[in-house]
Order: sequence, then C-alpha cells, then structure tokens
Amino acid sequence: MARYLSKGMMLLTVLIGGCDSADNSGQALPADIGPATFVGSDACQDCHSDAFADWAGSHHERAMDVATPDTVLGDFDNVSFDYFGQTTRFFTRDNNFYVQTADAAGQDREFRIAYTLGVEPLQQYLIEFPGGRLQTLAFSWDARSLAEGGQRWFHIYPDEYIEPGDELHWTGPQQNWNYMCAECHSTKLEMNFDAATNSFATSYAEISVGCEGCHGPGSTHIALAQAGFDKAGIETAGHGFDVDLDDRDGATWAINPDTGIAERSEMLLQTQQQPEACGRCHSRRGIIAPDYEYGKPLADTHLPALLDESLYFADGQILDEVYVYGSFLQSRMYRAGVSCTDCHNPHSAKLVSGNDPNAVCAQCHLPAKFAAAEHTGHEPAQAGCVDCHMSSRTYMVVDDRRDHSFRAPRPDLTASIGTPNACSTCHTGRDASWAAQAITAWRGSDAWQRPHFATALDAGRRGFANAQLLDVIDRDQTPGIAKATALSLLAQPFGSREFRTLEARLGHGDALIRIAALRQVRNLPQELRLRLPGSRLLADPVRSVRIEAMASYAGMRDSLPEQDARAYAQAEQDYRRAYEAIAHRPEALVALAALESAQGNPDSAIKLYQAALRIEPNAVGARVNMADALRAQGRETEGEAILREGIERNAGNAALHYALGLSLVRSGRSDEALEELRLAARLEPANARYAYVLGIALNSLSTPQQALQVLTDAHRQFATDFDIAMALATLRRDGGDKDGALEIAYRMARLHPENQSVVTLLRSLDAIP
Repeated sequence: MARYLSKGMMLLTVLIGGCDSADNSGQALPADIGPATFVGSDACQDCHSDAFADWAGSHHERAMDVATPDTVLGDFDNVSFDYFGQTTRFFTRDNNFYVQTADAAGQDREFRIAYTLGVEPLQQYLIEFPGGRLQTLAFSWDARSLAEGGQRWFHIYPDEYIEPGDELHWTGPQQNWNYMCAECHSTKLEMNFDAATNSFATSYAEISVGCEGCHGPGSTHIALAQAGFDKAGIETAGHGFDVDLDDRDGATWAINPDTGIAERSEMLLQTQQQPEACGRCHSRRGIIAPDYEYGKPLADTHLPALLDESLYFADGQILDEVYVYGSFLQSRMYRAGVSCTDCHNPHSAKLVSGNDPNAVCAQCHLPAKFAAAEHTGHEPAQAGCVDCHMSSRTYMVVDDRRDHSFRAPRPDLTASIGTPNACSTCHTGRDASWAAQAITAWRGSDAWQRPHFATALDAGRRGFANAQLLDVIDRDQTPGIAKATALSLLAQPFGSREFRTLEARLGHGDALIRIAALRQVRNLPQELRLRLPGSRLLADPVRSVRIEAMASYAGMRDSLPEQDARAYAQAEQDYRRAYEAIAHRPEALVALAALESAQGNPDSAIKLYQAALRIEPNAVGARVNMADALRAQGRETEGEAILREGIERNAGNAALHYALGLSLVRSGRSDEALEELRLAARLEPANARYAYVLGIALNSLSTPQQALQVLTDAHRQFATDFDIAMALATLRRDGGDKDGALEIAYRMARLHPENQSVVTLLRSLDAIP
C-alpha cells in the first residue's frame, strides 16, 4: 500500500468498507452524499483488486513519478552525451539526480531532476523552475533493451540543433510540463496559471494517471458501497460516476458466417463514450476549458485537430504525432460501434489478447477467412493484420505507434498523390505502381481502388478544388472528420453550392463539421455572415462550437437575431475563460486581443499583444496583429517599428517582411515596400497571396511588365488561384493580349460559373453579350 500512498496529493476522504452486502438495490441514495470528490486509486483496491493489479506498474500508473532510485531508469553514473558539440553530463549527488547542460541563455548549469515522465520505450525528466514551472529535459533515456538498440541517452531532436531561446529548447514554452504534458500524466490536473504574477500553482489529486483519471471522482461510488448497495444497486444508481464507460451496454459481437465479420447485437444510441474519454489524452487537441468535465464530448473541453496538412497525410494516415483519436474516427470500426476496450485492457493498457495483435483482430474477423492467403495475398507467417492495416511511424526517436484508422493499403494513391502505403514497408525494392498492379492481379480486378477522400483533400491543399471537396462532403461514406476537413479546405469565392453546403453543415450533428463550417463563415463579409444561420451556434450544447461561433460573430451582437443575441454573453464568457486559462501562451493572448478588437476595444487589444510579446518576443502573429492594430489607430510609424524589431530577431520570417511591405506601401515608400514584398515572396514561394500582392504592387507603381511577369509565374504555380488569375487576365487584356486573357477567363468561368467578376471580365473581352 505504501508504494501507492506515496504518490502525490491523494485526497483519501473516506475509509473503505467491503462491497459484499445484502441486496439493497432499491434503497434511496444517502442524503448526505455530497458532491463527488477524488479519493485516489488506493481507495479502489479492496473491491476492484483485479483491475488494480492490472493498473499497478502500467504505463498509466507510471506516467509520472518523483525521481528516486526506484523510478529513474536512466544512467546517471557520471556519463556524458554530445549534442552538436555541446556536452551534457548526467550524475548523482546526495541521492539526487542531476544534469549539467545549457540553460535558456546557453550557459552550462546544474539542474536537479525532480520527476520522471513515462517509463517505456523512453523516459523523460522534469526540472523545476521558479514560478511553479516544470520543464521537460530534451535529453531522454531509451528504455528499450540493448538488443533493441536501447539503454542509451538521446536527444528528442537528434537531426537539428535546437538552440537556447528557440521555443523548442527544453527551457522554452513547447517543453513546459504544466501545459504541454501535465493533464495527460496526472489525475485531476489543475493548471492554475496566474497572469498577474506569470506563475503556476499547478496541482493534482494523484501524480500519475489513476482510476479517477478516466472514471472521474470516486467518493460517491464508494459511499454507495458503504451504504450497503450491492453491485446491482450501484449500477442502478449510475455507479456513482458522471460518466458511464460501458460502451458494450449489454451488446454482444457475433460473427456473421457469410461475411466472416462480427456484428454488434445492438447499436449504440449515442456516441461511444470511451473514444471521447480516451481522446482527452490520445488525440491532437487544444484545451478550451479550465476544468475537464467527465461524461461530456471531447469537444466540450478540448478542440480536436482536423486532418490538417501538417498533421496527417491527405488520405488521413498519421504524419505528425497525432496519437489515436483522429485516426479512429475515420475507421469503419468506429462506425460499426467498436470501442477502445474491445481491443485494449483499459487498466493494464495492453491488448486484450496479450502480445498477439492477430488474436485481437480474430475476435471480430474470422481467421479462416481473413488470415488466409486468399485475403492477405501472403502466407500467414509473412504478414499479420497490423502489418497491412495498421502501419506504424516512429515518434520521439524510439516510439513506434500504429495508425488506428484500420485501412487497406492503397498503393494506387501513393502513385497518384504520394501518400504512404503498407506494401512499401516490406517490399522496399518495389515502387507503388508495382504494388498496385500486384494487388489488381491478385484480386482479379481494380475494383479495390474505390473513391477516396484523399484525392479531394490533396487537391484542396494544392489549390481551388471546391467541386471535389463538395462531393466528399456530400458522400455518406465519408468519415465526419474528413468531411470537416474538406469543408475547411473550401476556397473562396463561393458559389451557390458552397453557400448551401455551409448553411446545411452549420446544423450538422457532428461538432467537428459545425466547427469547420463556422471557420468558413468567419472569413466571409459581415453581411454574408448575418445571412447564414451560424449565429444560432452561440447557444450550441458543445463548448468548442460556441467558442468558434464567438470568433465568427464577435462584435456583431447588436445585429444578431434576438435569441442569438441573448446567447452572445455566455459564448463570450466561454471564449474568455478558454483563453484566460492558458494566458501564458502568446496565441491565447492573440485570441483575446482579436476579441477586444472586434468589440471596439483597440487599446485593450494592444495591451494584450504587448503581453504576448513579453512572453515570447518571437511570436509573429502577435507582432503582425499589433502592428495592424496600431495602424488602425493612425500609429503606422509605431507599427513599423514593431515589425522591424521582429525582423531583427527573425530575418527569415516571410510574414514579417510581408506586413512591413504593406506598411511601407501605406506610408508611400514604394521602393522600400517592393523590396520587402519581394523578399517575402522569395522566403515563402508556396504562398500564393505574397505573389499576388507583389504583382499588384508592381502594377500600381507603374511597372506593368514586371507585374505581368510576376503574375505569369505565379499563375503557372497556382493555376486555380482566383485573385492571381483575374489579375493576370486583366493585365493581359489591358496590354492588348486578348487571347491570353480569354484563355484564363474561360478557365475561371468553368471553375466559377456564377461569379459576377468572371462574367464582367468575359463581357469586357466580348466573349458574351
């Protein structure tokens, strides 16, 4: 017992009695039961000994711990590690563990290891700093065996030098435990950031991920047992928890002999609870609520990422470290009602079948059919289920993680848009075309190459592809998260089909789709926003949707329908609380400043931008937006100074040069402006907007031939960009190149048949009456 009672600030408020009692399932709840509180995992041990035994020693139970000889795995026997010519030394003194390494200023200092973070396949270490901050050391211990290449120190960014002052340096904001790590390594985490003192008073009920990390506060559950309720009575009373994680709910899975696939006896009437609960930590998401609320959808306390280009491949496969939730939402398993504990023991965090993933799959996929060469194209010993359907990627240098979207290999997509495929993992000497031909020959046809949202998302990432994206959004088989992503990729200008789609999806049952629709609404002129029913989402039952609605309709309260205007205050409060809780992050202060600007409080906005730059002087968004806020007050010179200061810190940032160029244009300093705009376009050649603005600036400064060349090159690179195409067509027309202008105009007419600017251009070219 002492092993577990030593862990953190456990709030054990009741003595534990046995659960064996007479049948009192009809008994009323105790009158003095009170609000549920956290009691610690040890309180669960007597009645749930098997689950407790599974949890003890698990990755959850060892998610965080005090650094002691029993918990520290790394070699601190005065060993050194070289990182780009800098030596870091690990040693012990007085039974404590230390590291000597470069601090935020690049000076070698000694730091005491306060806590361990994780256990396998790597262990990280936390160091205490003033202001209640804990920082994660970038040097980690490879806990794998020697045979696996482990038992060594490594840096989590081995291939690039992360210098002191960089946000990724171990002393920087991206390695801050309080915000980046703590919620998912401890139970009942309260970050408690105080903006006035720029400090944390972070606390937890249990230092690691305990029973209540998933089930919620347990005092009511225990009180029911102490009051004499038996198991049936506790179940009748809702177990005494705010969340019911039993996604089976009495249903069974039975193999359909015709298909060889298990079918659920009863479908859930609501969204599975387990993915929403597990997704709190096993997802790429942002925090939007000061306190986690058990039993609520994930999007009520967190904002899950969509299939963004920096995070996922176009077909939804994992790219960056996105964990599991966004992948699982894409899967046919999820839509069929499969939940987390169908495959994983929730207490040990191991597979339900032990170490054999094929045995997990065999629960629902008849081995006689799906393990046979007729299905796999391989002998059973050559490839297992996960080899083909759950490809893995390596994160944090040594941590292999499998993709939970459970997909069939699609080498045809590899050949067409460059997404990875499982075949290439083993058949390293063969290309994707060979693999596609081999599957077709084995299957007897190319019917396996079914339409996939990947082609539309890939096209949308590259340019205007609204027709393809709208088809994906309308297709019933498209997963909700992929529909939301397609919606987010729609490019303006919109036609009637886009507006109809937006209007319909603002009322969709999937919160991610409503969020994506609101993000599109935010980019529309105010009069168009008011025509769409997005403002009613200020009263949405899901917090993240209300926050997105607030961002879209900020400052428009007096123009909203009466019912929506009444909901405005609560949505504003949700918005403020979300970002004030993480006000140590510059992006949070920028979001608060945007709200103040929209509501006509420019001085408050500027103060928030200043606060963001004090926290992170390299925060480009804060600097650019502050300069714009100063411009709006007629303080262009001050805004220019803010931008130049940023360029001194980061001369290679295109956004700063672009903003400075626009400022100089407004100040009438055309030569300096063009120099900055050219530099922005060179620094970020994939940014169509930079190329367009440079071309327009050149033309407005009476250098039409240079403008024509810039826009011609840009149109060649961004063939579907509306603004570039229209500007180039106009320049060609005005320069006497009617045929060249018509070529572009006709192409734009095919993409935007309802657009009046295109119609006007065609009329000016005598192409239509």
